[in-house]
Amino acid sequence: MKHILITGGAGFIGSHVVRLFVNRYPHYHIYNLDALTYAGNLENLKDIEHRDNYTFIRGDIKDKAFVDALFKTHHFDGVIHLAAESHVDRSIEDPLIFVKTNILGTIHLLEAFKALWMGSFQGKRFYHISTDEVYGSLGSTGLFIETTAYDPNSPYSASKASSDHFVRAYGETYELPYVLSNCSNNYGPNQFPEKLIPLFINNIINNKPLPVYGDGNYTRDWLYVIDHAKAIDVVFHNGENKETYNIGGCNEWKNIELVRLLCKQMDVKLGRPDGTSEKLITFVKDRPGHDLRYAIDATKIKNELGWEPSVTFEEGLSETIDWYLNNDLWLSHVTSGSYQDYYKKQYN
Repeated sequence: MKHILITGGAGFIGSHVVRLFVNRYPHYHIYNLDALTYAGNLENLKDIEHRDNYTFIRGDIKDKAFVDALFKTHHFDGVIHLAAESHVDRSIEDPLIFVKTNILGTIHLLEAFKALWMGSFQGKRFYHISTDEVYGSLGSTGLFIETTAYDPNSPYSASKASSDHFVRAYGETYELPYVLSNCSNNYGPNQFPEKLIPLFINNIINNKPLPVYGDGNYTRDWLYVIDHAKAIDVVFHNGENKETYNIGGCNEWKNIELVRLLCKQMDVKLGRPDGTSEKLITFVKDRPGHDLRYAIDATKIKNELGWEPSVTFEEGLSETIDWYLNNDLWLSHVTSGSYQDYYKKQYN
């Protein structure tokens, strides 16, 4: 039985990866390590929390002694590293927490993995999940490819760029077997409602303003989270050591166009007159260092590993809205903060 550590497994993307691996690989034991900060929610994993091949561990990757002891105890064969501070606005307010978690936390994991397996890396793998934001901003044309030069513009993207560099450095210096992927904006079920799509879904439900930065013409490539989890599975098992794979949804949308589509779908699903939700759009002051456009070329992962997105953005957005409307209790727990009591109830 392989022992696989997934960090940040109670978060948005991590919970989908944990569920996929627990269900798909009964011969693996999946360890979910999460600090349960504001974005970590064990309610995301209620359906698999009692499975025999699943263990939740509460802990912080910023604590080096804890990480070292964890690796010595469980002898993880593989690491899928998702734990990170990820919200750009929060990084502008407090860059240091991003340095501590995203850079130092990653180094603690690399050090523990190296110390455990140094000299016998056969069959082991360290998989670091990163973001397209490390590449900086695109103009109106062009795509990010795996060899695009790094040019981060926010404390968040700078911290992720640094962690990417350390992973590659450990691969070159110590021959640590790694793979790395950079993904575009994720959306889908279980996303904490500070990010655009769940925030606006919740605001529309409650008839609150929809705050759009600047003129709304910032463009992003959107990736359905379940497709991303499947891509992570493919890269972890079939990717080449020391290779990077860009994972994108092939769904470029300007923010304002995305919001208008969201408003239209919400009006239909809520039985409101067409145009009701769009009236809630409110343009607000732009944030500092706002990148104009991200767009990923996912040709490499398609050609080499056979992965590609399975849903269009319109389909994925519709499924996402349905999930939030059908899980109003989850949404109320998250927005009220009561979800944080779940750990105490379940794990004493």
